[in-house]
Amino acid sequence: MKTETYFVKSPLMGTFYRSPSPGEKPFVEAGQRVNASDVVCVIESMKVFTELRADRAGVVKRILVENEALVMKNQDLMEIELP
Repeated sequence: MKTETYFVKSPLMGTFYRSPSPGEKPFVEAGQRVNASDVVCVIESMKVFTELRADRAGVVKRILVENEALVMKNQDLMEIELP
């Protein structure tokens, strides 16, 4: 049986952050279960921080971007496996 996944994509170009601020624990880790609307990361662009939320409940399969990396609009950031 094939598992279904979806990708959290960046809505804009900016800097990817896994945690709310330096030194704090990441919003999510690979293997962690998330609910729909849980914050999974933040993108900073021009001093504006945009929270990205899970569209659907599932398990974070992979985090595809390093913390503080520059990301492009529509870039895949995380893969989430659906239950």
